[in-house]
Amino acid sequence: MLAEPQTNDPQTRVSPAFVPCLRLFTEPLLVDEGTSLKAEYREVDLPVLALSFAYPGFRVRAPVGSDDDDFGEPAADTRFDAERDHAGEARCQRLLESFGAVEIACLSDHQPLDDTEADYVLHVGGTIHSFCSFSAYAVPQLKKLGWQVSVDEKYPYRVLDGDVPWYACIEPGEELDDWFSLELGVEVSGQRVNLLEPLLELLSDAPEDTTLDALLNIPARFRALPAGQHGFIAVPVERLRKLLTILLELYRGERCAHGGVLHFPGLQAAALDKLDSAFHESGGAVEWHGCAELRARGQSFNRKPAEHDAPLVRSLRATLRPYQESGVNWLQSLRENEAGGVLADDMGLGKTLQTIAHLVMEKEARRMDAPSLIVVPTSLVGNWQVELKRFAPCLRVCVLHGPDRKSRFAELSRSDVVITTYPVLIRDLEALKEKRFHYLILDEAQAIKSRRSQAKQAVMALEARHRLALTGTPVENNLEELWSIFDFTLPGLLGSAEDFKKRFRIPVERDASERALLALRDRVAPFIMRRMKEHVARDLPPKTELVRPVELEHDQRDLYESIRVAGHVEVRRAIRKKGLTGSTITILDALMKLRQVCCDPRLVNVDAARSVRASAKYELLMELLEQQLAQGRRVLVFSQFAQMLALIAQGLHAKRLRYSVLTGSVVDRARPILAFQNGEVDIFLISLKAGGTGLNLTRADTVIHYDPWWNPAAQAQATDRAYRIGQTEPVFVYKLIAAGSVEERMLKLQQRKQRLADGILGGSAGKGTDLSLEEVDDLFAPLADRA
Repeated sequence: MLAEPQTNDPQTRVSPAFVPCLRLFTEPLLVDEGTSLKAEYREVDLPVLALSFAYPGFRVRAPVGSDDDDFGEPAADTRFDAERDHAGEARCQRLLESFGAVEIACLSDHQPLDDTEADYVLHVGGTIHSFCSFSAYAVPQLKKLGWQVSVDEKYPYRVLDGDVPWYACIEPGEELDDWFSLELGVEVSGQRVNLLEPLLELLSDAPEDTTLDALLNIPARFRALPAGQHGFIAVPVERLRKLLTILLELYRGERCAHGGVLHFPGLQAAALDKLDSAFHESGGAVEWHGCAELRARGQSFNRKPAEHDAPLVRSLRATLRPYQESGVNWLQSLRENEAGGVLADDMGLGKTLQTIAHLVMEKEARRMDAPSLIVVPTSLVGNWQVELKRFAPCLRVCVLHGPDRKSRFAELSRSDVVITTYPVLIRDLEALKEKRFHYLILDEAQAIKSRRSQAKQAVMALEARHRLALTGTPVENNLEELWSIFDFTLPGLLGSAEDFKKRFRIPVERDASERALLALRDRVAPFIMRRMKEHVARDLPPKTELVRPVELEHDQRDLYESIRVAGHVEVRRAIRKKGLTGSTITILDALMKLRQVCCDPRLVNVDAARSVRASAKYELLMELLEQQLAQGRRVLVFSQFAQMLALIAQGLHAKRLRYSVLTGSVVDRARPILAFQNGEVDIFLISLKAGGTGLNLTRADTVIHYDPWWNPAAQAQATDRAYRIGQTEPVFVYKLIAAGSVEERMLKLQQRKQRLADGILGGSAGKGTDLSLEEVDDLFAPLADRA
């Protein structure tokens, strides 16, 4: 390591009696490469130094092999010897040796040739970098101390003096649209020297698992890069680290080709803006040539939307929170730059509302000259309809779902928004391929995480100006899922699936490569917005309620339908005999069985239920719990059925998740409560009977209602076990319902008829007449037809 001289230290000052003179050149030395028993000399060209001292009227070579101030025998010319500053010369020698020079006379395995002028060899066993380090670092320091330093013209380790000007040249690609080439280098005497190839060689030659810090673990302040006939250029390590980090974004593993340029798509223009910043942050500058529009695009990609810059959405019937305003601004910025994106906000932060606000802005700006297609899971069709009607009645909505959907195809051209499902899209692909959409939006975009799935192939076949993916879980199992989503939103950004696997997935997942992870993160960063609840806590209300519908499938769906048909027949028979009010018990019993099927077929005491293994809501709960726990949440799970809590407990035990249970049969209530409040468990399973009152569970920040309670007041009371005085975090409340079932129909009825909270399904039989016959029939209606 090169030492830094203390220029104010009198020990390093040049003696007024003489001037140290140093010459740098190369000379062949005989180097012993043999064994300890037999010497074998080979002639090797090495960087060497000649040191002399210039006194007034005469010059002398530095004595070699000396020790401190002992210079051996006096010189023949005693007059000269008497006038020499021996102590000063010795200090100069020690200073030179502190920079890594070694006296040749002190080396047993290095022998100079006859009549050599060399006194020192530079960095025994050193590298090109260490040789250049002396030229770039030691030489300027010695000159500052008054030394005369000369460098032979043919000395191969010359380093350009000072901070030479850098340039970056961008040219549009000749073969592919929106592709460009980058050349990066320095200008020396008006001549451009391209440094891109040696920069990329640092990346390509290093092992894949080498970190940037390890790559740049240099015992100096800079690294030397070859600059052709001009020798080398010294690049400060901090600047080099920034340059390599940025080049990692653009680098696709190939060496420079076509004249030493790096090819990249316009979608990666954000790296150019970072390149400019890297020079400014390290005290330098770069002169740009060509494609100013592309650099402006990169600046836009890197610019974070300001929360205070609220988007103007006149027709939106909602007040956006600050982080949602930022999200809408970001969506607008992507559209301005003709880029797709992934809105990956945490569950419950309003991805749907931000998307609706964005579409309203598109219509108000008269850019929506074609409909926008939103593809959703079947269970979310109703939710999107409700949200669009509630927040954006100005948008004309067409729903392509159900057996009669083809009759609505004629409405597409007159619609602003078209809603369909992944299964319907697959079936109607040929017809939808003929349409051109303004936006193609995927909700729960993890539905296309498998690149070979029918859903992925279908969405890739559609034509749209802009593409947007909404998902709270962009990566669930592996990085291929992220590739699949970005292949939809921004084809080509992450390369082909095979290139992505080699460049990112294997290095990150198998080898834990920091370099690959950093490069991937920087490449996707401008096109993905991810806010977690804790990031926006100051903008959140104290309590946020969310309905999570789930689709009943296969055997569970068939079981529901069979019990529904039988129950409806029995209810209609009872109404004919006893009237609506007198049939309350029969209605309650039939509805109870349907609710149990929605929760889990294992709750239903009928022979047909014993063979049904799947429970859609149970699987959703387990997935939701794992997501919440991964984010450090502490969760209350409420159910009206103690037996359902027992089934959930079995599942949590199998997954080795910590939980407590509180039901009416628990004698020592304090024990499970303290276990949760003290942080011993993260999940608290509570029944309505046991947990409706008398609990203060402010350590929880998430509440899940597994089955809806028909009395909203009772459900709110349970939620308030967490949402009460002493709570310091926003509370998120999830209500799980079976889509299209009696659960969803009851929630809709509650919105229209609040008296049902105290009516027949709230347990007050005397108010059964609050339900009309039409409403009873609606509760027992078939599950919504799937396409």
